[in-house]
Amino acid sequence: MLYRIERDSLGEVRVPANAYYGAQTQRAIENFPVSGMKPYRAFVWSMVAIKRAAAEVNRDLGLLDPTIANAIIQAADECLGGALADQWVVDPFQAGAGTSHNMNTNEVLANRASEILGVPLTAEKKPVHPNDHVNMSQSTNDTIPTAIRLGVLWRLPELQEVVQGLIDALWAKAREFDPIVKSGRTHLQDAVPIRLGQEFSGYARAVERDLERINRAADMLRRMPIGGTAVGTGLNAHPEYHRRMVQALSRILGQPLYESDNLFEGMQSMADAADFSAALRTLAITLTRIANDLRLLSSGPTTGLDEIRLPPVQPGSSIMPGKVNPVLAEMLNMAMFHVQGCDLTVSLAAQAGQLELNVMMPIIAHNLNEMMHVMIGAIRAFTTKCVVGIQAQPEKARGWLARNPIIVTALNPIIGYMAGAELVKEAMRRNVTIREVAAERIAAGTLTKKDGSLLTLEEVDQVLADLYRLTEGGLGGPAGGG
Repeated sequence: MLYRIERDSLGEVRVPANAYYGAQTQRAIENFPVSGMKPYRAFVWSMVAIKRAAAEVNRDLGLLDPTIANAIIQAADECLGGALADQWVVDPFQAGAGTSHNMNTNEVLANRASEILGVPLTAEKKPVHPNDHVNMSQSTNDTIPTAIRLGVLWRLPELQEVVQGLIDALWAKAREFDPIVKSGRTHLQDAVPIRLGQEFSGYARAVERDLERINRAADMLRRMPIGGTAVGTGLNAHPEYHRRMVQALSRILGQPLYESDNLFEGMQSMADAADFSAALRTLAITLTRIANDLRLLSSGPTTGLDEIRLPPVQPGSSIMPGKVNPVLAEMLNMAMFHVQGCDLTVSLAAQAGQLELNVMMPIIAHNLNEMMHVMIGAIRAFTTKCVVGIQAQPEKARGWLARNPIIVTALNPIIGYMAGAELVKEAMRRNVTIREVAAERIAAGTLTKKDGSLLTLEEVDQVLADLYRLTEGGLGGPAGGG
């Protein structure tokens, strides 16, 4: 391989001749050949945005030569647009705090800015220095926590869009399925009637609440710790730097950002990142539960519940002809298990900081980006390829409900709990319906109301005939009475 010689404070390093990164990045490549993974685009974008904003702010404060600053800004704009994406090469499992990722960014922008100024990569001396110019007024210790926040916020609209798409699809199914009365189930055992639409409305509202939690947690990430430099004091940064950087980054991101009320907290604590991770975990828990429910409701079809049918998207078996599996729900389960595992890593890393810095920030950044990336893809596929195509099986729902002895609960206000329990036990023992048992006891004169008067079959039919009304709440009995 052709290479050039680069130098850092430890000495000379061989760097690939056409690489825009430099000595410190090359050392990281050699020191951390761990996973073969690269940083997520959001983490690259956010770091480049910080460097662009810093060049602009330092130029306007009179601290950075305008020629150099403008070259850095041009290089950063190119990279924000996706150029040189293959030049960010440091493994997520790297030196603590993220110095390697920071220097990877500094070196790429410095070399590209020098190239813009007419100096090639192979030149021994270059006009733009990664530390003195690109990293001016910064430290890894304040840029990485800022980049974590920016990267999450950069992808937030995409996550919001796919989650809202799922919410809309679930509400659409809730409306479509509202007329279908079915057997409710608690403890996986028969329970009182519910409408299939009501069941889906619960799913939709649960995801809505999770999106609200995500948005609240995201708002806490809008407080920027940039300007704290090494330990939060702002050493080597202009007094106006923090305020101006927040304004510049807000403009680049296109979203509101806020100044920190305590830069020491902003650099020491990863609590805001952990809070956002926890909000994603909560959504993952909800989606896991919903996916499990859809798998149960579509089970069979001939030997299971079969109250809904999921879209058949691919053959389900290499040996059993005609088998179709709930693959999108299974995919969502696996994806959400992965998300919850990532959250555990964030939680452990967030508590591992000491004194003025959390050195576990690189893995926090990687896992937050991973969680969002997996969620966006999984939710989009689940919504478009599964939820929107779900079909109800009303005949099967009615069939199960007709055999459900627990509908006797509607008679509780009339005959009492104990009498109802006796009806259920006999119906289940003989495998007949509640109405059949009630009719026999009424004919024998042994089924009475709570006031001692005899119950009539007409009164039973009035309660049990309109099962839709049983899903509307209130008291059972004739005319809603007890």
